[in-house]
Amino acid sequence: MAQIVRSGAFLQQCWSVHPLCVTVKRIGEHGTVVLSCTSCKSAHYLRVGIVVPQDSPTQREGHGHDGDEGTAGDLLLDACITAHRASVSLREMDVFQDLVVLRCADCRRRYTLHVSAFETHQK
Repeated sequence: MAQIVRSGAFLQQCWSVHPLCVTVKRIGEHGTVVLSCTSCKSAHYLRVGIVVPQDSPTQREGHGHDGDEGTAGDLLLDACITAHRASVSLREMDVFQDLVVLRCADCRRRYTLHVSAFETHQK
């Protein structure tokens, strides 16, 4: 039976030890982003409250605004993961503020996720 740990510290430890092994798998039900680690065979579930998209500096210069106004961040993230999941990676995290930052290499957009609950399933 898999062990379940409800703390962001396990994701932070996993990502700090082997950052290239942590990948975004999918967006699950109820605003849950699922990450997995091929090294330690863990699945990390992030229940996300708010998603704040941020365009890259070069996109802002061309468009004149930060992010897509009027578009929900969770819809942008869902579309990004669906279109090019392999390009979305974990870039930053702060367990004290419950923040995780994902970045898409294809569209060069960053997504700041305000996480309401962390859960790690270990095999």
